Amino acid sequence: MSSEGNPAPGKPAESTNDWPQRFRGKVAFITGPSDRGIGGAIAERLANEGADIVLAGLAEPRRLIRMLEKLPIRTRWMTCDVTSTESVNAALAEAKQSLGRLDVVVNNAGVEYCVPLAEMTDAQWEEMVDVNLNGSFRCSRAAIPLLSRPGGVIVNISSILALGGCPGYTGYGASKAGINALTQTLAWEIAPQKLRVVGVAPAMVHTPMIYKHMGTLSSEVERQILASHPLGMGLTHDVAAAVAFLASSEAKWITGVTLPMGWAPTFPLPAPLPAE
Repeated sequence: MSSEGNPAPGKPAESTNDWPQRFRGKVAFITGPSDRGIGGAIAERLANEGADIVLAGLAEPRRLIRMLEKLPIRTRWMTCDVTSTESVNAALAEAKQSLGRLDVVVNNAGVEYCVPLAEMTDAQWEEMVDVNLNGSFRCSRAAIPLLSRPGGVIVNISSILALGGCPGYTGYGASKAGINALTQTLAWEIAPQKLRVVGVAPAMVHTPMIYKHMGTLSSEVERQILASHPLGMGLTHDVAAAVAFLASSEAKWITGVTLPMGWAPTFPLPAPLPAE
């Protein structure tokens, strides 16, 4: 599902000259990156477009880091727990001090449980809210005074489950819906500072988070999933391409919106509860 004329998703460009250089001289800070997830794909895309990259999380994505280090950009790995204000503040301050500026912050860190609400524990609910929603709040709050003016951007990674309900994802959907509201409201607050806030809400994307459920689905649920994805399941690099546009100066007149991706709202999401 790569765009015609661009290097194939997952394949690093031979040099950043093969890509538009919309982020040359800029610094992007990405939470929760992994080797095969959306955060890693965003890091790869922004790096190929010239950005220096700060990866911030708990599990070091070694393959991703090795790939980024082959590009003519600066790469930093920082341990960061988005559930800790102290950890978030320290990581963002270090990123600004280490690389000299901060232009793009991508709130990508997230956790997910597929559990009926009646069976969900307090700990599961609180973890999803604390990582997904509160983590985005903490990183955004810490980033605001550090972002470049004009043009600094916060990008929030939401989910189509914030827009369409699906059994078993009550807590996850609620936490992501909160992110959509954060995007919309914060955009108004910081627009006078010439800063923007945008988001993307992908439908099902080929990631390890999705794969753990796919083997347990019935044929009827699979049919419903395909029906609600008219263009098929997405790739991580499809999401990264949208993030790169929204974070670039080409989208300088766009703020406060969350872009739905890959989903037709005229079809329901699967009704039967996916098994763990």
